[in-house]
Amino acid sequence: MPLDDLSGPAWFNYTASGDQIVWSAALRAMLGHPPAQDEVSRKVLARYVHRDDHAKALGAITQAWTARVPVRVTVRLMRADGGWFDVDCRIEPVKSPDGTVRGIRGTVTDVSARERARREMARLARRGETVQASLVDPDPATGLLTRARFADEIDRAQRRGGGAILIIRVQPAREDAAGTRPELSADLLHRAARVLEGVVQEGALLGRVGTSEIGLLLGGTSWPTARREAELLVQALRSQTFVLPDTWLRAQAWGGLVRFTPDAEAGSHEVLIDAEHAWRESRDADRPVTFVAHPVPVRDRQGSYRSRVADALGTDRFTLYAQPILELQTNAVTRHELLLRVLDESDGPQSPTQVLDIAERLDAVYDIDLWVVERAMQLAAGQPGMCLQINLSGRSVGDPRLTEEVERLIERYDVDPAQLTFEITETALIGNLSEARRFADRVRDLGCELALDDFGSGYASFRYLRIFPIDLVKIDGEYVVDLVANPQDQVLVRALVQVCQAYGIHTVAEFVQDEPTLRLLRELGVDYVQGYLIGRPAPLLPGRLPSP
Repeated sequence: MPLDDLSGPAWFNYTASGDQIVWSAALRAMLGHPPAQDEVSRKVLARYVHRDDHAKALGAITQAWTARVPVRVTVRLMRADGGWFDVDCRIEPVKSPDGTVRGIRGTVTDVSARERARREMARLARRGETVQASLVDPDPATGLLTRARFADEIDRAQRRGGGAILIIRVQPAREDAAGTRPELSADLLHRAARVLEGVVQEGALLGRVGTSEIGLLLGGTSWPTARREAELLVQALRSQTFVLPDTWLRAQAWGGLVRFTPDAEAGSHEVLIDAEHAWRESRDADRPVTFVAHPVPVRDRQGSYRSRVADALGTDRFTLYAQPILELQTNAVTRHELLLRVLDESDGPQSPTQVLDIAERLDAVYDIDLWVVERAMQLAAGQPGMCLQINLSGRSVGDPRLTEEVERLIERYDVDPAQLTFEITETALIGNLSEARRFADRVRDLGCELALDDFGSGYASFRYLRIFPIDLVKIDGEYVVDLVANPQDQVLVRALVQVCQAYGIHTVAEFVQDEPTLRLLRELGVDYVQGYLIGRPAPLLPGRLPSP
């Protein structure tokens, strides 16, 4: 065939007798073959159709052959160099004089540009459906910025110039506090947020920075103006009568105001810690606002927070809850995760997230973790056979003291190490990887297990699987809570399970709240499940786990 035929149409003919294919030089050139090369077998031709399109191509050929009508199909063809391109293919039956089909003819047109554009539009549509619309999700209870987003705004304001941070603690007045329910305090905080939104200066930002604390960012505000604003806002809350769904009450309010400057060493988190310490000083001294004109020195900040942690540990301000974990093979609760709770002065048990975050930043978390470990040992000693999962901070796992303390406590309480699983939170940055690996190896040698919590949500998921001798991975609940309705989450969870199976690691799915999700997790091969469907976290009873 002459070389100038390379510019002609791309086509192929297949004849059933002899099982022979003839194709044009133009098609051979598209596939990356010299024009003189011949191919004479259906099996050889199949080599050049993308394997994911084999079924589609065979279906089109079968339809054209049996229905005796032309059929159009879009498939991907493979080039000799391993690349591929898209073609529209019109397949027509070739009939004998008696009307029977004796072969097919295909005409091929390169449509790579069109298909690339179509795939890109589809990809962008999927991304639009799966990517979180905004990082500025408000706090669900108050509608204000979350603590993390509020801290981001402080950093932004600090780069632009000076200003001040005010944190106000709001709780029912003493005469109204007797028998106060946690939801009542939440309603009060919601109403207090609405009051503050109505009176703050234009441009000020509000955020929920604690269980019962509201933060106000006064960027670019002079110190005298910020002081006046703080006094007025605290007084506004103190003088307000709050009408709630079931009752009405008055509020106690204390404020802590801290000035920041662009050249200060203290960042957003340090300024927030100082403002929180300041409102506590206001409460202890029974004054409306405490003013801090300069951020506290690092050593003083660490010292004061460590004193708070020691005081909380010494006065039973921490407590433990337990949540059951179901093994899917046996349909039995074989494990419980121990969950730390902070006893708030007015609101009862609260999540420790904020306390632990600050404690990690100020190197004060080790004592909290050790308190949890010792109480877990006491509990395990009293309930042989029950496995307990104990959360540890990344900083404590990297602390060389922890390994010796765990060994000492196992011996002291005569605990079976097989009852204990230590969870490393995957979202935490481990301070000393060498010490953390030493801890992991030692507790495994003792007979304990190691788990990786919040898998898929943090810094180094897959790297940790190689660094640490992990026995159990807890798939982050963000990918489980909407699993049945979200195909993308199904793909991700299936992939995580397959990775863990390949590494010899068991999996736990968190946030399981309904039967359809449980059934799907069984199909995906998950080993354990945890969530409200199995059981809510419940306070530990003296010396034993809560009843299921």
